[in-house]
Amino acid sequence: MEGTRLGRVLPVRLLVISVFYCNLYLTTASHWSKALYPSAYRVKRGTPAFINPTFQKSVKDINLLYEILMSGLHLEEEEGFFSEVDEELASLRRVQTLEVICKDVLPRKLSEIRRLIAELKHRSGPLRREDFERTVLTMVYAAQKLTHTPAGYQRDMWAEALLHLEQAVRQDLSLR
Repeated sequence: MEGTRLGRVLPVRLLVISVFYCNLYLTTASHWSKALYPSAYRVKRGTPAFINPTFQKSVKDINLLYEILMSGLHLEEEEGFFSEVDEELASLRRVQTLEVICKDVLPRKLSEIRRLIAELKHRSGPLRREDFERTVLTMVYAAQKLTHTPAGYQRDMWAEALLHLEQAVRQDLSLR
């Protein structure tokens, strides 16, 4: 009788331990995936398609992003995100995702960008594709903010942030 009881308890204990370690792994994995851009998981739009949105899913999307950036994407809210972008490009459905990323996911305040930079410095290994995309877009935002900030302490802080973001992107590219 004692042997059959032990035979039943051991698999249950292994199951409990396995569930515990699985939960621990998932919690840790989700912590690291949410650490860089936590706002990506609480987008205000409310649709499931915009939870953790990413723009680049193919080479065609990469070429489209390049074309949008070259045609004049403005990440300044006062000017409108797509104020100088070709109207045909701005009307594409795929561009809606980019607009959600720019408005709801990217950090806007210098303090948020500095937090991101600190997180990037503590990272080991290459960034995930969506984190790399958002870091590059944050770098574009910082460059635009730098050009519109008058000379002084704030401008120096934006320049430093831009430099650190560029270093993070360069480091990530060297890891691939």
